[in-house]
Amino acid sequence: MLRKDSNDCNPPQKQKQEDHTMCKMKDVNVGIKDMDFKTYRGKMVVRLTDGRTVIVPVSFFPDIKQMPVKEREKWMVLDDQYFTFENMTRVYSVLDLLKAA
Repeated sequence: MLRKDSNDCNPPQKQKQEDHTMCKMKDVNVGIKDMDFKTYRGKMVVRLTDGRTVIVPVSFFPDIKQMPVKEREKWMVLDDQYFTFENMTRVYSVLDLLKAA
């Protein structure tokens, strides 16, 4: 997973707990518009803000693969460029998707 320099965004302790603000990646001008786990069995379909659709096997993300199918529907996008799930502590970036595609 791509990590940002701590100088580029607010330290987590300064953010409100309900605030999902992270920091945008420099030189990355694409975001996540929508995610779908139902269209193709065993695959994650991600629609990007630039119109592209990325289809990635869920097996590329072992912790997502281990999640019950119902839990996969509880995804959330953070700052357009990151995604996670309701019961997951890990956060993935749009670059993680593009590397896997």
